[in-house]
Amino acid sequence: SSFGYAPIETPHLELTELLIKETEDDEVGKQLFRFEDNGGRDVCMRFDLTVPFARYVVQHKNDLGVPFKRYAIGNVFRGEQPQLGRYREFTQCDFDIVGVKTGSADAEIVQVIAASLKALGIERFVIRVNNRKVMNGLALSLGVEEKDTPEMLRILDKVEKIGPEKVSEQLQGTLGFTPEVAKELLDFVSLRADSPAALLSRVSNFKDKGELLAEGIAELESLVAVLSNLSLTRDVFAIDFSIARGLGYYTGIIYETNLLDMPEIGSVCSGGRYDNLTQNYSKDELPGVGASVGLDRLIAALVELKLVETRPSPSEVLCVLMDPSVEMSVHVAAGELRAAGFNVEVYPAVAKLKKQFQYADRKSIRYVLVQGEDELKAGTYTIKDMSTGTQQTLTSIEELIATLRD
Repeated sequence: SSFGYAPIETPHLELTELLIKETEDDEVGKQLFRFEDNGGRDVCMRFDLTVPFARYVVQHKNDLGVPFKRYAIGNVFRGEQPQLGRYREFTQCDFDIVGVKTGSADAEIVQVIAASLKALGIERFVIRVNNRKVMNGLALSLGVEEKDTPEMLRILDKVEKIGPEKVSEQLQGTLGFTPEVAKELLDFVSLRADSPAALLSRVSNFKDKGELLAEGIAELESLVAVLSNLSLTRDVFAIDFSIARGLGYYTGIIYETNLLDMPEIGSVCSGGRYDNLTQNYSKDELPGVGASVGLDRLIAALVELKLVETRPSPSEVLCVLMDPSVEMSVHVAAGELRAAGFNVEVYPAVAKLKKQFQYADRKSIRYVLVQGEDELKAGTYTIKDMSTGTQQTLTSIEELIATLRD
């Protein structure tokens, strides 16, 4: 919201024709949960939030106006092999800008990624940036046929996972590339330097190899000029020619974000520019750029890194129920505490005190409030701190609230 993005929700179901047409990606097609609905329509569960959003913008563009910024949080579905960081159903948080082709919008997405992760208390991460025009232009300069470029990018995207030797083997075996072409591609994606600007300086001579390649490098130069001068981003982004992003609809800038203390979990936020996503069902050009945070993967990483505390219950206080005669008073006290801002749970049945204390301990509820008949007659409240084992008796609800706040 601090960047001016508005919330938009789209349906979980989409026509299969739409998703297949927009991705033109066999790998994505294999992962779709696809079926025929009661009306005989060929439908599937959404595999991301970007394609449904593009359809939504075309449908409502007269009402929305462009440029338009949106964010969305919702579940998506993929036929993955479940493992740490990969799920068949998971939650994404997307943010996009549609209606503009500017480098300013590309730079803002990086800022939103950085601001979002830092707001979660994450400091050690890197946003890796590349440009599809650079990779497509490089392929063109090496004589790679256009139909082979998507598969080339998918193979190059595996370089960190399987290593350059196996990538070279796949480029030669799957696409029939010569060893020389495979080597030139791998040499390029392996280029490194001390800073993004220095890396772009190393590849500036590649501008002479073709117009598309030159355009991609120039776009990266403009991006670096902005991001290198912002305190929010200057130390958390890098140019990395090895990232390609699997989806076929990206046309320019692409992003991947990795946690430096847990690189094995993969990218926790990725995306890029998609200028042709609506071309199959709209005559109007609606360029866009955006990124997506994989919330489940990110949370799994935060738990592993102990950056978040996991508790079985959000409750801070458990009000025990010792006798039917105190039931009303217990619920009144719980209501007063909730009104004061505390998360409070009332044990749902009269039970032995030991059993209720065990319940609080099992759910990691720190405080237990006891108000039996004796406390009710005296107008007092007994509160026990489960973390220390200490307890005290208080003479008013106001004193109880003050004690809990301390």
